[in-house]
Amino acid sequence: MRRLMPLAAAAALLAAPAFAESHVTGDAAAGEEAFAKQCITCHVVVNEDGETLAGRKSKTGPNLYGIAGAMAGAVEDFRYSNGLEAAAEAGIEWTEENFVGYVQDPTGWLRETLDDSKLRSKMSYKVREEEDAVNLYAYLASLAPAPEMEETEAAPASN
Repeated sequence: MRRLMPLAAAAALLAAPAFAESHVTGDAAAGEEAFAKQCITCHVVVNEDGETLAGRKSKTGPNLYGIAGAMAGAVEDFRYSNGLEAAAEAGIEWTEENFVGYVQDPTGWLRETLDDSKLRSKMSYKVREEEDAVNLYAYLASLAPAPEMEETEAAPASN
């Protein structure tokens, strides 16, 4: 039994990225197509090395790199609406559910979620189909940086 514990721990660590992405239910390939049709005008996905992963040089909306699972309003140097600033202050995270609700009705979702009828979003576009929104989230999650594994000290082997 003592020999199986290190193996079980190693398996759990290796499976962590799979568990982290288990909240993604959409089709990333379909999301890529939806991004090219619906999001490319305003958004870009550029990684920390400056490599453009999706989109063009659009700067109307924030860079969407790493948005899946990130806090709302977290892109540095982007001027957000009062609604997304309030979402950031409230600690709202871009889960699949929150992302889908937001992109389908940005201002309405902010107002309902934060219970404030004065809030607005700068995003005027609405993704019409829920399936497209779910697929967009899956696509953006697929472009996200790989989760960092924490270094742990190896336990001494015992026989």
